[in-house]
Amino acid sequence: MQIATSPRGPARRRRRPVLLAALAATAVGAGALLTGCGTDATGDTGASGASGAGTDSPSPSREQESAPKVLWMGDSIAGVEGPALEAALTASGVEFMNASSDGGGTVVEGDEMSSQLAESTWEDLEGNIASFRPDVIAYQITTYDWGTPEQQRSSYEKLAGTARDAGAELVLVSAPPFRIDDFYRPYESAIESAPEVAGEVAEASGGRVHFLDSAQLWGTESDAERAQRAPDGIHSCQQGSAAFAAWLSEELGERYDFAPAAPEEWADGSWTGDERFAQLGCS
Repeated sequence: MQIATSPRGPARRRRRPVLLAALAATAVGAGALLTGCGTDATGDTGASGASGAGTDSPSPSREQESAPKVLWMGDSIAGVEGPALEAALTASGVEFMNASSDGGGTVVEGDEMSSQLAESTWEDLEGNIASFRPDVIAYQITTYDWGTPEQQRSSYEKLAGTARDAGAELVLVSAPPFRIDDFYRPYESAIESAPEVAGEVAEASGGRVHFLDSAQLWGTESDAERAQRAPDGIHSCQQGSAAFAAWLSEELGERYDFAPAAPEEWADGSWTGDERFAQLGCS
């Protein structure tokens, strides 16, 4: 989705104590949930009810200096999370490529519009795999994953196969809760089914696909304070993006055996001044 252009000037850099304090508060609220989907052996998957990521064993241990190369995919929600995620993972010794897309990013070959968007995503993915050679492809379910559950399943399985052929593992991440306005309302059923299908694909993958339910972090209500949505009700500002980066870094670190950097090492970096936050009206 496109981020509407705002007449505001460049984003103001948040002062370190404010962002770090907010991030710490978020971590306290979400900490107990980090044993849910994708992290424990119980199969508990949080709000979506899907399983798969939390039921398979972690990947073989790696040395810190051989931490995985992570290719990040998704729409503009993933795009605005990308600056913080890059800062957090880079500080953790992980190579990172942000391949998210404003106004698209879906891999689901569903209706006419999503299929057109997916065509571009698949084309870009081929080039990104060739140039970056990722060990992990992390795909955040987009707001454009429109299609029937069968079309979603076929597309996620195609992505899993593409990752496998590239020698990479696939991590599917559910999208945060976002405002369902008149634009999204006709696709609400597809938006609801996508994370359920993704979890099923992970469960049937034999450990090559992992599903992480971000409802552990955000909850399920877009208008709740916990969801940390920007004024548009869809994207996140610096604080939300930092909270997501810390959460996903912990999840990936546990699975791929690297130590996530402490927020103090990256949360107050230059990424907080990314122009996307100004476009969203973030302070």
